[in-house]
Amino acid sequence: MSRSKSWLVAGGVSAVALLAAVNARAAPVHAATMTQFQSKSVCVDPHPVHVDFAHLVVGFSQSESNANPFRAAETKSVKDAAASLHVKRLIYTNAHSNEARQVADVENMINQGAQALVIAPLNATGLQPAFAQAAAKHIPIITLDRHTAGTMCTDYLSFMGSNFYVKQGEISGRELAKATHGHAIVAEIQGAYGNSVEAARTKGFAEALKQYPGMKIVAEQTGNWFTTDGEKVMSQILLAHPNVNAVYTQSDTMAFGAITALRDAGKKPGQVKIVTIDGTKQGVQDIVDGWIYADDETNPRFGPLAWHEIGNWFDGKKVPQHVVLKDHLYTKANAASALKANVPF
Repeated sequence: MSRSKSWLVAGGVSAVALLAAVNARAAPVHAATMTQFQSKSVCVDPHPVHVDFAHLVVGFSQSESNANPFRAAETKSVKDAAASLHVKRLIYTNAHSNEARQVADVENMINQGAQALVIAPLNATGLQPAFAQAAAKHIPIITLDRHTAGTMCTDYLSFMGSNFYVKQGEISGRELAKATHGHAIVAEIQGAYGNSVEAARTKGFAEALKQYPGMKIVAEQTGNWFTTDGEKVMSQILLAHPNVNAVYTQSDTMAFGAITALRDAGKKPGQVKIVTIDGTKQGVQDIVDGWIYADDETNPRFGPLAWHEIGNWFDGKKVPQHVVLKDHLYTKANAASALKANVPF
C-alpha cells in the first residue's frame, strides 16, 4: 500500500447489516441508528487510495485485562469485525493496566509493520512517545473509550466512546436520586485516578447532585475498576459510615465487589440503593435480583462501525473526529426483557 497517510477509525455498535455494508463498500450506513452524536469537525485523507481489507495490517492495543467484561466485549467486537472482513493481519496486544507496557506495545506493533493503529488508552496522558513514533512514519491512530492528550488529525484521527459526563455521570446521579427520593447518605466508589473516564463520571455525578440538597456524599474512594478493590473499599466505608444507604460505583466490576461487602455486612437486596455504569449481563441480572437499582451501559461494540469508517477514510470520505455511541439505561422496568433478548454484553 503506497500512500502518504492512512488512518483508522473505530466506534459504534454491532449489526450484521453494517458488516455487509462495509464488505460491499455500500451506501453510507445511517449513523443515527448507531450513534448519539457525531461531531461536525472531521478528518479527510488528502490523498485517498482505496485499500482492500485483505491487504491491511492493523495494530490494536488493549489497555486492561479481558477479565473486565467491558474490555472482553470491546476486544471481541474489534477482532470479530476484522475476521469478518478478512483483514490481512490484526496485531493484538494487552497492556494489563501498565502504562509503560502499552507504549512499548504500540512501538512494537509499528516495528511489526502496522499500517494503522487503534488504541484503547489506559490514562489521559502517557502515550505521547508512541504517538510521535507513529507520526514519524505517517501511521494513523484512533483512540477508543478514554480521551487522551493529543491533537486531532495529527496525533490521532478520531475518538469514539460513550458520553461519560452527561450520559453517564449525570444520569447516574439522577437515577440514584430517584431511588432514594432525593434523600440519602451516599458513598461513591470511583475508577482509577488519572484517566478521563473517572474524571468525567465524577464531575457529572457531582453536577447532578447539586439538584438534590438532601443527598450527601460522605465517602469518595477509588476502587481502581477492580472487583476486589470495590469490595475492600465498600467494607471500609461501611465501618466508617454504617448509615450509608446509597452507593454510586463507576463500573459494574466495582459494584460486584460492593455487593459482596454489603451482603457480608448483613444487608438485603435493595436495602442500600446502588447505581452503576457498564451494563454487563451480571450487572443487569443484579437489577433483576434487586441489588442494583440502575445500570447505565458503556457500549463496547466498536468493531463494525470501526471498519466502516476505515473504508470511508481510504475512499476519501469525511470521518468525524468525535463519535458518541448510543447506550442503554437498564432499570427494573427493562432488565428482565433485555436479558431475555441477550442485549447486555
